[in-house]
Amino acid sequence: MWQAAMWGGISGSAVLLGALAAVFLPIGKKIIGYIMAFGTGVLIGASTYELLGDSVHNGGLKATSLGFLAGAVVFTFLDYLISRQGANKRKRSTKQMAANSSGIAIFIGTVMDAIPESIMIGASLIENATVSWLLVIAIFISNIPEGLSSTTGLVKSGFSKKKIFLLWAAVLFISAFSSWTGFVFLDHASETLMAAIAAFAGGGIIAMVGSTMMPEAYEEGGSITGLIAALGLLASLILDHFS
Repeated sequence: MWQAAMWGGISGSAVLLGALAAVFLPIGKKIIGYIMAFGTGVLIGASTYELLGDSVHNGGLKATSLGFLAGAVVFTFLDYLISRQGANKRKRSTKQMAANSSGIAIFIGTVMDAIPESIMIGASLIENATVSWLLVIAIFISNIPEGLSSTTGLVKSGFSKKKIFLLWAAVLFISAFSSWTGFVFLDHASETLMAAIAAFAGGGIIAMVGSTMMPEAYEEGGSITGLIAALGLLASLILDHFS
């Protein structure tokens, strides 16, 4: 049970590490874009191989399809709501974008990104008695540029370093708690329900990647980001093969 919280916390800690790097290290926007592009590819692979593939196998195509569509629709709707409050550019790092963003909305958006991912980390421990390394690595990699980019924007918006670190520490705690929740409350769920929930998380992750990570990666890294995202997907395939 506590293993689930630990792995959720580890994946969520990448946001805090990204924040530390943004505050204390001179990291260029292109590097942020490249990391985000790689994380995009890895997350797409993890959602496809680890969440959707297993969901179809265990719960059938119908449950998987409904869960996936529901996850994508719910994330898109919630993303629309918080975007109206200034979080649509929560992964951006430019001064102009930061000035138009609400700090609390950015925090809510980051939490919204983290919860479905962390729940599935905890749920992966139920079936296999060991964590899904692919999911942990994919989420960890994708969280680093989120911490980098969002922190840079918050700093330029006038947030103090203390307040920024408190926000990201809260994300770490929420990630750990969500993973623990996934393990505890899904322990006796049916295969069909588990498949639908995993597909729901997969739909939310894919919608998040398309609406937030991909635009930022291309904007900061340029046309080479497509190749880097492809390398991330390849890395995901290799990790899935050996996991």
